Amino acid sequence: MSRVVSSDAEALILVDSSDREVGSMAKADCHDGDGVLHRAFSAFIFNPAGELLIQRRAAAKRLWPGFWANSCCSHPRRGESMPVAVGRRLHDELGFAPGRLSPRFVYKFEYHARFAHVGSEHELCWVYVAHTRAEPVINTTEIDAWEWIAPVELTRRLAAEANFTPWFVLEWQRLVTEFPAVLRAP
Repeated sequence: MSRVVSSDAEALILVDSSDREVGSMAKADCHDGDGVLHRAFSAFIFNPAGELLIQRRAAAKRLWPGFWANSCCSHPRRGESMPVAVGRRLHDELGFAPGRLSPRFVYKFEYHARFAHVGSEHELCWVYVAHTRAEPVINTTEIDAWEWIAPVELTRRLAAEANFTPWFVLEWQRLVTEFPAVLRAP
């Protein structure tokens, strides 16, 4: 599958550090310079073997192209609930049918990361975990490659390699140390 599912003109939800909405701004503008704090989400999808689905971001991505990231990450649209946004994007990027997965909210946090001179992520990110028996059907506009990886191997690679997005590194560390029970299949 290959289709465009978002644009730089798309309005992102601006928030304060308490996750209260304070306005909206075009995606491109939110990521310019040091970035503007906006709402986002990250999803971690596990298979029955306990492996995590990771993806390598498409080369055409503005920020962190070609870097490995968690299963899915994106932004809710104005007026869209977070569960609906997560379901929409899991379908748009990975081909999982809406309603087929039941992502569980785990925690949210604020982070800021600069990508050279290109721009920044400054997000209040909601982190979700889900489990599936299905295989993804990736959107090649968004994703260059994907794989299932065992948690132990992922932790080893995160320590040894630098080609992972900063939010993925932060989220994984916290999931493993503070929420290990959510990583196991229900």
